[in-house]
Amino acid sequence: MAAAIDTNAGVEREEQEQDVLQGAEPGAGSVGQEPLFYVQPDEELDVSVDEICTDPESRTSTHSDASLAPGLISSLSSHGSPEAANSSSPKIDVVDEDENFNETLFPGQADMPGEADGSVDEKIASLSVQDEQEEARKTRAASVLEIGREASVEDVNDPQWTLHKKHVFAFSEAGKPIYSRYGSEDKLATLMGVMQALVSFVQVGKNTIRCIMAGDHKFVFLVRGHVILVAVAYTPESVTQLVLQLSYVYNQILSVLTYTQLARIMEQRRNYDLRRLLAGTEKFIDNLLNLMDHEPSFLLGSVRCLPLPSSVRETIGQSMLQARVKDLVFAILVANNQLITLIRPKKYSLHPSDLHLIFNLVSASTSFQTAESWTPICLPRFDNSGYLYAHISYLDDNCPACLLLLSTDRDAFFELAETRLKTVERLKRYRCLEAINEAVAKKSYSTDQVGIPELYHFIYKSKSTAQYTSPELEAPYVEPEEQERLFGLYLYLHHRIHSPARPLKILCHVGVREMLLGWVTSGFELYAAFSPLVTKPDAIIAINKLLRWIKREEDRLFILSSQVF
Repeated sequence: MAAAIDTNAGVEREEQEQDVLQGAEPGAGSVGQEPLFYVQPDEELDVSVDEICTDPESRTSTHSDASLAPGLISSLSSHGSPEAANSSSPKIDVVDEDENFNETLFPGQADMPGEADGSVDEKIASLSVQDEQEEARKTRAASVLEIGREASVEDVNDPQWTLHKKHVFAFSEAGKPIYSRYGSEDKLATLMGVMQALVSFVQVGKNTIRCIMAGDHKFVFLVRGHVILVAVAYTPESVTQLVLQLSYVYNQILSVLTYTQLARIMEQRRNYDLRRLLAGTEKFIDNLLNLMDHEPSFLLGSVRCLPLPSSVRETIGQSMLQARVKDLVFAILVANNQLITLIRPKKYSLHPSDLHLIFNLVSASTSFQTAESWTPICLPRFDNSGYLYAHISYLDDNCPACLLLLSTDRDAFFELAETRLKTVERLKRYRCLEAINEAVAKKSYSTDQVGIPELYHFIYKSKSTAQYTSPELEAPYVEPEEQERLFGLYLYLHHRIHSPARPLKILCHVGVREMLLGWVTSGFELYAAFSPLVTKPDAIIAINKLLRWIKREEDRLFILSSQVF
């Protein structure tokens, strides 16, 4: 019998025990260092249901990095370099959820190009030509079609189809199928039509359907402009967490089409089959959903960094910085869904959710391992109206690190290829490839290194840097079933602590197999699993010891200062 203990009443005493860390939380870095992300001190990257269900293009951004700014890419391009871009913060109207939905469907509509002459079919056909995306789309589609989608051939009439723990559907406001996680979209057209009718029925009353609870099943809806997304699940995720996952699926669609193009297509022809433009990219959504089933980064709104000595990371960043060309906007080095380093303009940065899409792009495709690739990608939180063009390649046949060079210039392939050659040459000269290979082979670190025998596992997020760290999963979480169970417990802690009705600062959950503790302050989030015999006071003492260990190791576990130009 598990018991949840609300320890909010004793928060003041426990926070006093953390005085030695006040103002110097692990992973926060030092004053004066250039942060990897611009994050407001009290900003929560894991957004609430209310924020998610409001049209994303209508949110206000107060970030100095001008993220979420429509037209930011065109601003960078027109000025020739990031330094010349307008540095003023964007002003985007806030739309309350109870306002008329139709009036706020497309806040950026005034900035869209005017209607062209000719038939609707000609307008639709011209989009791919105008954006010069078709060839790159075919290349990207080919890379993910090397292995067919096994789930797409499942018979939706087979009882086994209904046994999947989480179904995800995406369809247009006209009920046209866009995506299904399992089964053929064509065979599910009738089911999606029923779900679309349900959404429309609720919208007639100027309301938005959020969720339907049916026993252990949750039917969660997310309406984003012309796209409707639905999750049907009997998993540990809360409604808020499922809505967040649907938001990522929507952003993955935007990464291929852009919001501007999607809106233009659907306004001109409501019944248009978007699968014609998304063909071959379903594998990216499949991979994204698989990652969200076990990766804490999406839940926490943060990224994980490859543990490296700070001197090595500095050398890698300087090598990339010295090799850059004028048209380079971002240079990102990743390995096994972990960030090694990132260089960026001083005035602009990437949101963690955009980096998640980049990680997913790399991990879902095998073609990048064999050749240098050139593909457009829309990063919705950076600019949902246009593309950045990515030169993607691995550093070496024997190195798992993938280098992404992003530019606003669609013709910059050869310049960025030269940048890659110069970068690889410098990294080999300073033996950085060996350091990366060694760090990847080590597979993070063990809880034994922390020196707390009763500690099974933990996840620590630094709020100010939007980065997290966690050790390898070891006994008693060796088997996949146990790992899945632990992640479900973390989901439960996260949901209880961030509950809109009653948010908590500290929560203890005592079960038969482990005792879990969640602790959220203004500077960090921490979720830890202990031996079931550990008491709450002992857990607090252990947590303070863990925080001191992370503080000592922060230069290796986190990117405390970003390379900027």
